[in-house]
Parts: sequence; C-alpha cells; structure tokens
Amino acid sequence: MKILVWLILCLIWGSTWIFIKVGLADLPPITFSAARFGLAILILAPLIKIFGFEMPKTKSEWRLIALTGVLQFSLNYSAVFWSEQYIESGLAAVLQSMITVFGLLLAWIFLPDERITRQKIIGVALGIVGVAIIFIDQLRVENWMAFAGCVAIVVGAYAAAQSSILVKAKGVGLHPATLVFSQMLCGLPAIITYAVIKEGNPLKLNWSWTAILCVVYLTIAGTIAAFWLYYWLLSRIESTKAMMISLVTPLLAVMIGGIVLGEKLPPQTYFGGLLIIASIGLIVFRARGRKANI
Repeated sequence: MKILVWLILCLIWGSTWIFIKVGLADLPPITFSAARFGLAILILAPLIKIFGFEMPKTKSEWRLIALTGVLQFSLNYSAVFWSEQYIESGLAAVLQSMITVFGLLLAWIFLPDERITRQKIIGVALGIVGVAIIFIDQLRVENWMAFAGCVAIVVGAYAAAQSSILVKAKGVGLHPATLVFSQMLCGLPAIITYAVIKEGNPLKLNWSWTAILCVVYLTIAGTIAAFWLYYWLLSRIESTKAMMISLVTPLLAVMIGGIVLGEKLPPQTYFGGLLIIASIGLIVFRARGRKANI
C-alpha cells in the first residue's frame, strides 16, 4: 500500500507541472497559487465537517501548523511560482530537488531514528545529478533577477523540507485532511496579500476556461489528494524516502510534456532518468532480505 501511494504521488505531482505551465499563460503566478489553495480550503472545510475529522486543539499543535503552513505554502510555493518568471523551469526543477538534501540533513537533526548513511548520500547525489543532466541545457543564470530566482527556489526547497520534517517529528497525530487544511489557512493570507498588491484585482484577470480547469486540477489532485496522501505516507515511512518524490516528478513532467504537448525529449533524458531510477532504488526500494524497505 505504501509503495502504491508513493507511486501515485509521483504521478500526481509530476502531472502538475504541465497544468502550471498552461495556467501561467493566462494568470499571474502568485494569484494562480492563491486561487489553487483558496479553492482547496473551500472544498476541504465541508469534507472535514461531514466526516468529523478532528481539528487541532492545543496551542502547540497550532504553533506547529502556523509555522509549517507558512514554510510550505507561503514560502515554498510562492518561491517556485515567482522564480519561474526569471529562470527556466528546468533550472527550477534542479534547484527544487535540493529538498532531498535539506531533508536528509534536517532529519538527522530532528529525527534521531533517521540516520545519514552512505547509501542515502549516494542515492540523493545520483538523483540530483540525474535531474541536472535532464535539464543541462537550461542550467544558466543570465542576470541578477535570475540569480534572485535561484536563491528563492533554494530557500523554498529548504522551507518545504523543514515543514515535512517538523510534521514528521511533531504532527503525526494530526489527521492529514485537517493538517493540510489548517496549514493553508495559516499560509494563504500572506500569498493573497502579496498577490493583490503586486498583481492587482484578481477579478480583472483573464479567467479563461483553460485557466479555471488548471486551477481545479491543481486544487483537487495537486493539493487536496496529494497532500492528504503525502501526510499519510510521511507518518509511515522515513522522511528521506518520502521526499525522494521531488526527484521523480521532474522526469515525469518531461515525459508527460512530451506525450501531451508533443514536446521533444532531450536526448540526455534517458541517461538522467536512469540515474534517478538508480537513486530511487538505493533509497526507496532497497530491500532487507526479501522485503521491500519502504
């Protein structure tokens, strides 16, 4: 079951890239992000009520949710959407894969049971090199705004990793649905404020049917279903294994782009893909005896 959920998450988050790319043709980045999470809150609220999922109650739970909500949704997603105005999506994918590096180091600090091993270091390194090879023709920084975009992506990667590690360390008892709902409640105000100030009145933007479809898909699949499954999975496997998903999604995004949009796959995709698969094999699907260790 855990392996199946891990694979489903790879597919969901791998598919979100194409919807982000298409949606950004009509909507500015931060408003696009805010619409995605705002709609997710509106959908999750009645579901939590209907199924009777318990909301966080203690001050410590709300402090955890407020911090991780800002890290995951205010910082990470805003950084990704904002930076892709100035850098190639391939460069963003490579820098975003630093989630695994930060996750490995932070797990060592916050999760005593998750040790840094040689196998993990080699696996993470192979995966990052694989992603870099796939997008090697996009690894360039042409001006200071592009450099700022690179810094923003790395900061966002750290924020995402830190959020996951804190949830793993202190939020395992929270239901995945109420966890992601509460996080978005805390993280969304900053996104909305920035969007209104920098991108103007959202009602005056180009809300085409294509843009609406992209928002709906990213809301239902890329946010509600994905984070619900991710937090379920995170409570059951090592954080490093969960965060290795960030190395697979760029490969799947390139493949989906080739199938759906007819984009030509760069020749190095296959070699880079083999390295990513090898890294996943080392960390996620490595075996102890005859049993898969996920």
